Amino acid sequence: MSTVQDTARTTAQKTARRLLQRQIMPVDRDFDVLALYVDPEEARLDADKYEVGGSRAAKDLNNAAVRQSTSTGKALHPDQIESRTALRVEQGERLSFGTYFNAFPASYWRRWTVVDQVRLTVTLRGAGATLLVYKSMARGHAQRVEAAETTTDQPETFSFDLTLKPFIDGGWYWYDVVAGDGDVVVESAEWTAEVPEDRAVNGTTDLVITTMNRPDFCAKLLVQLGEAAELHPFLDTVMVIEQGTDKAAGSEFFPTAEKLLAGKLRVIEQGNLGGSGGYARGQLESVRKGTATYSMMMDDDVVCEPEGIIRAVTFGDLAKRPTVVGGHMFNIYSRSRMHSFGEIIQPWKFWWQSPTDTFADWDFASRNLRSSRWLHKRVDVDFNGWFMCLIPRVTLETVGLSLPLFLKWDDSEFGLRARAAGFPTVVLPGAAVWHVPWTDKNDAVDWQAYLHQRNRFVAALLHSTYPKGGRMVRESRNHQIAHLVSMQYSTVAMRHQALLDVMSGPGHLHDRLPETLPYVNGIRAGYDDARLEVDRDAFPPVRREKPPRKGRDDAEVPGRLSQLVSAGLQPLRQLKKPRPLSREFPEADIRAMDAKWYRLASYDSAVVSMNDGTSAAFYQRDPEQFRDLLAKTLTLHEELKREWPRLAREYRDALGDITSPETWERTLSPWMGTDD
Repeated sequence: MSTVQDTARTTAQKTARRLLQRQIMPVDRDFDVLALYVDPEEARLDADKYEVGGSRAAKDLNNAAVRQSTSTGKALHPDQIESRTALRVEQGERLSFGTYFNAFPASYWRRWTVVDQVRLTVTLRGAGATLLVYKSMARGHAQRVEAAETTTDQPETFSFDLTLKPFIDGGWYWYDVVAGDGDVVVESAEWTAEVPEDRAVNGTTDLVITTMNRPDFCAKLLVQLGEAAELHPFLDTVMVIEQGTDKAAGSEFFPTAEKLLAGKLRVIEQGNLGGSGGYARGQLESVRKGTATYSMMMDDDVVCEPEGIIRAVTFGDLAKRPTVVGGHMFNIYSRSRMHSFGEIIQPWKFWWQSPTDTFADWDFASRNLRSSRWLHKRVDVDFNGWFMCLIPRVTLETVGLSLPLFLKWDDSEFGLRARAAGFPTVVLPGAAVWHVPWTDKNDAVDWQAYLHQRNRFVAALLHSTYPKGGRMVRESRNHQIAHLVSMQYSTVAMRHQALLDVMSGPGHLHDRLPETLPYVNGIRAGYDDARLEVDRDAFPPVRREKPPRKGRDDAEVPGRLSQLVSAGLQPLRQLKKPRPLSREFPEADIRAMDAKWYRLASYDSAVVSMNDGTSAAFYQRDPEQFRDLLAKTLTLHEELKREWPRLAREYRDALGDITSPETWERTLSPWMGTDD
């Protein structure tokens, strides 16, 4: 018996060294993203040294201080980048690799993986250079760990064994390089670890890209993936789920992508089933094929850092349990700005948001990683957006595929479902894409308002832990009234129908999926606020009978008390007859960013531009529509509140069938076998 035990122990102790992360530089030497890779600035921590409680004003003041730029304007020259992995530090200069892509997120590896110690190996070329290794703790305090100096002009390699033990709540490792009397080249740096031998070989992922009428964007993404030769061993199949009429295969860049991906590329054509239908097709193909360890969801309109895919797969391979590994999203128009450091579902409101101790829209060019204390806490999340999200195949086999929601809430609902089954989600720093920010989209009032409303309630019926959904029903009713006083009648009508469809039961989800877009557009047809014009001159000019009260600027933001008073009085004002001139002429032009309910409610008509900047609509107040839609709003929400317990049971009982591969196969059957 002892011999068997000794053999088992010896087998269990067999390990091999595996690369976790390597030093990288921007693929295209893009100056706009350089701050995410290397940092010439000093770390200044004074701006966010304190946590302020108490009044809203005190918190706002503190938050403004936290966001205050510490950049001195010191910059690097792109020519200092010598290769994908090498950077030249000029004489007398000090550069830090304590950056988003090159610092090592120790706390995430400590919390979620089997790794308990890492080795940093750095190769420098140039005499008189100093290499400094640092760590931070969850509070953001930096500590010097190790140091070394070069003695010759020849390449010298230094290694440091670093424990992960003290990083339970947060913290990073990184290194700085100081050049002496001459330039020094940081030729490479690698973070490695001894891991169980059976985890030393990397897993592979199917990459699922859902696309619709973005041929060049999608094809350029494929070229980017194909050009990253180091990524290819981690790819099983790159699936393009083509749902449009202007196809990626027709792009001038597609032949290059096809050649670079060398047999790994597969194009699958189907009808427009939205993001959830596209991703579900990829998930189904991945599960049925069974050759990849993971399936990664990725949007077609992103610019990718290919190294992030490798890091996500590596992290997944070494996770303690099968884990969904997400990436971060940076703003494609302002490329050093991160949209959010993580996403949670606020349970009482059942709405997605960043954790309250983080900051959205963070600009790393203004406040570097080392100077931002809050970035050193580990951030735990409920889900990750499917703009970049790695899902273990075993997770899909256990919990099912995407919900058939067309767009919105499919990724967040999946994260909650996976977590309930024991599969956590981790958003891994150093894995990221650049994407159009949500703030540049107008999906709260356009046709997507139906999907926001319906899908949020479906997800809440499945996962809310509060009786009758917590605050959801009351908040939905209040939002309906806000849309009504804003003259957004088409939005109210779509949201009404969304709730009616929710109350019809889960059967409609698969049945309606192929016809979602024409169905929703049919609901909003006939409403003036849904008729968009590209040219502002398509609408009459502004004319107003009644001037602003005391000449006040309508752009002023009212105080909290004023908003509360307005919220109480506006429904009464909506019943009054509109001013005659407003039936023909708008009373104001309202920019999208100013189109708040408290501003729109003071007009009888207005031309309102859309968030994407491409069009505008002519809003007109209609007391009859207001009265009719308000009555429906009040009745419908009372009914929903009353029926909540029954609906929750119905949706939860049906979840396994709705998300099963077999059910999805029936929905997708008209297009199965249509890949090129």
